[in-house]
Amino acid sequence: MARVKNKDTKPEVKVRSVVHRLGYRFRKNRTDLPGRPDIVLPRHRKVIFVHGCFWHGHPNCPRAARPSSNEAFWRKKLNANIVRDRKNIHLLREQGWRVMVLWECRMRDEKALLNRIKTFLKEQ
Repeated sequence: MARVKNKDTKPEVKVRSVVHRLGYRFRKNRTDLPGRPDIVLPRHRKVIFVHGCFWHGHPNCPRAARPSSNEAFWRKKLNANIVRDRKNIHLLREQGWRVMVLWECRMRDEKALLNRIKTFLKEQ
């Protein structure tokens, strides 16, 4: 697991590219916010998390299938990730941030991704 990247993954770079093309300026991985969001737009009080389906437990996604070996370990680890994500999103919302979660499996269609991000960033 030491080889698993926790920032600057391909999906994150793709989303940052879209946000930048839309003309927005942002900060990456701000450690002072709960959950260290992947993209932070301070002026707009918005954050974007880019979640890997496996690591963050995307519901009803084939990529989120849990390994059949060492089941107790993986159940504990992945459930803890899901609980932590919910807690961090709740804390951010309490602090007045608007939160968007983008799942890795839903980034293949770049036009749809662009529209989802554009809609999120334009809403008040």
